[in-house]
Amino acid sequence: MELIRSREWYTTADGAERGYIRPHLLKELWFHTGTACNLSCDFCFEGSSPGDTRLELVKLADVAPYIDQAVELGVEQFSFTGGEPFLAKDLVKILQQASEHVPCLVLTNGTDALQKRLHQLVPLLNSRFPVSFRISIDSHIEAEHDAGRGEGMFDLAMKGMKALYDMGFNVSLARHMADGEDTVAVEQQYRAILENYGIPADTKFVAFPDFLPPGSHGHGPDITTNCMTQFHTEETRNNFMCSFSKMIVKQRGRMRIYACTLVDDDPEYDMGNDLRQALEQQVSMKHHRCFSCFKYGSSCSET
Repeated sequence: MELIRSREWYTTADGAERGYIRPHLLKELWFHTGTACNLSCDFCFEGSSPGDTRLELVKLADVAPYIDQAVELGVEQFSFTGGEPFLAKDLVKILQQASEHVPCLVLTNGTDALQKRLHQLVPLLNSRFPVSFRISIDSHIEAEHDAGRGEGMFDLAMKGMKALYDMGFNVSLARHMADGEDTVAVEQQYRAILENYGIPADTKFVAFPDFLPPGSHGHGPDITTNCMTQFHTEETRNNFMCSFSKMIVKQRGRMRIYACTLVDDDPEYDMGNDLRQALEQQVSMKHHRCFSCFKYGSSCSET
């Protein structure tokens, strides 16, 4: 049953019908492992830091029912984000269960929390489906990355990425995207650094604009239904993440389903606790991060 939402969910500030997405399937299910992180970065759009509990650390018993339900709904990939997922003690057990059904992707900063547990990952190399890792390298300039994450974190993250690659895992790289950047030139510089660390130059990149910290009001014009039909087709609307994915979070001891992996700071995006019912609810383009998807086609997915 659809939750009661505010007027702003349906209409813009000037009274126009707000744009929305109708989910059409569950292709990818994300699990937020919790906002605790071993690093504290002022730009983090999750507001993560050591000991943070805005979203709580998950356990196997929390996520197992959703793994089962998602498989019933035909899910094609499970993905895990944080915070830093390797602070969740049950992460490897969760990955062992999830990777028996579909491929899995883990987002990590690649530093101490991961590297202390590398030995625990060995059994995952024999999983029925592959487990892959995406490491955050904010800038190809070491000093810029370390300015946000701490001195020495660039080298440590690259070494974590190399360790995963050497073990036999597929790795990809998440980076920041600047307005008006020369993407080809930026990624060429990244590829040169990857080669220096012994990582293939053709490693996949996923680039993100600045999403701002939780609770920010953001920027950008309202997205109306006219915007969604004038500038997007049915095909491109189906490429919005909220069209084919959902995210599971743990809040105040309860497991909840959110409409988007980029929006967990607005309770109106809480779709309840049943995946099948969550897929029946249209998703409003109300949040300021929705404009990034509208403008850039931003996606956390690699499917």
